[in-house]
Amino acid sequence: MSSDPWGRVDETGTVYVRTADGEQVVGSWQAGTPDEALAYFERKYEGLVVEIGLLEKRVKTTDLSAKDAQTAIDHIREQVDAHHAVGDLDALKVRLDKLVETVDARREERKVQRAKQSDEARHSKETLVVEAEELAQSDQWRAAGERLRALVDTWKGLPRLDRKSDDELWHRFSHARSAFSKRRKAHFASLDAQREEARKTKEKLVAEAESLSGSSDWGPTAARYRELMADWKAAGRAQREHEDDLWNRFRGAQDVFFAARSSVFAERDAEQTENLKLKEELAEEAEKLVPVQDLKAARAAFRSLNERWEAIGHVPRDARPKVEGRMHAVERALQESEETEWRRTNPEARARAEGLTGQLQAAVDKLQGQIEAARSAGNTAKADKLQKELDGRQALLDQALKGLHEFGG
Repeated sequence: MSSDPWGRVDETGTVYVRTADGEQVVGSWQAGTPDEALAYFERKYEGLVVEIGLLEKRVKTTDLSAKDAQTAIDHIREQVDAHHAVGDLDALKVRLDKLVETVDARREERKVQRAKQSDEARHSKETLVVEAEELAQSDQWRAAGERLRALVDTWKGLPRLDRKSDDELWHRFSHARSAFSKRRKAHFASLDAQREEARKTKEKLVAEAESLSGSSDWGPTAARYRELMADWKAAGRAQREHEDDLWNRFRGAQDVFFAARSSVFAERDAEQTENLKLKEELAEEAEKLVPVQDLKAARAAFRSLNERWEAIGHVPRDARPKVEGRMHAVERALQESEETEWRRTNPEARARAEGLTGQLQAAVDKLQGQIEAARSAGNTAKADKLQKELDGRQALLDQALKGLHEFGG
């Protein structure tokens, strides 16, 4: 008979293993010595140890599914429960039980993770649906269309939800895309109709423009061309393949007319340039009247200059504001001189100015007395406050005195 801490072989060759539940028969050994029998079944045990160790590592370091892990555990447990090995089988059962706990915990973690991923996917898809429904109302056809295509790609990359939820959200998403496509199609159909109408309108405008190109009725024809241009802009754009050709014809007809007019106006422009030179000389002469020394003489001289001014013809349009502005500036200076003289000689205004000056002087004198009294009483804060009021009244008095001085006071 032979034995070790975990098993023994009796005289009949039967091999036993010791467990917490007592000895269990491992098997019968007739092919060799009892020691060889124990060694054989101990190797069986070591094989189970290695197999459990590998499984523990796989569970810990790989993404082995809980289902596959449990199948492997059950397979090993069957071998352990069959008692076909000699060793600490109870320790292996403990390791297997702990491994089951680990797998169960992993299963729960993955369940929670899947629930979280599902919630995130649901939220993401709901967000996509809301944005798609907003885009369905957009008139930014290119940008909104590109964004909707991007949303489809994003949707495809998200996990599926339960069938009902996924189908409901996809239905809303798909409906929004369809609604946008329908609106865009209707828009461009309407646009095509508008462009065809614009083409017909512009054909008529071109025909009239070409019929006017030989006219020498410069003013009315130029005015009509401006009206035609306004009508052209209001008509909108025709189809691309027609727009450029129509415009070239329209613009070409105008160019023929305006080139002829420019030739005729060239001589007129030369005359207006000479007129400008004469008016600049008059403006320079008028500017010598300022500052006004003798109002009566200056007014008479300006009237004479103005009569000569009116006798001269037109000047170039772009030069007109500047040269006329010089004459207007002299006229304003004369008017200001007249107003100043009137104010100076106006007895009612002088009386009002004197009255205001007197009132302000009395207020200043009173404040000065109050300030001196406050300082004498040691009330610096009151004195400073009154001083600020005095400064304001003094500024008003100075201004009033200046106005009174204008009346010769």
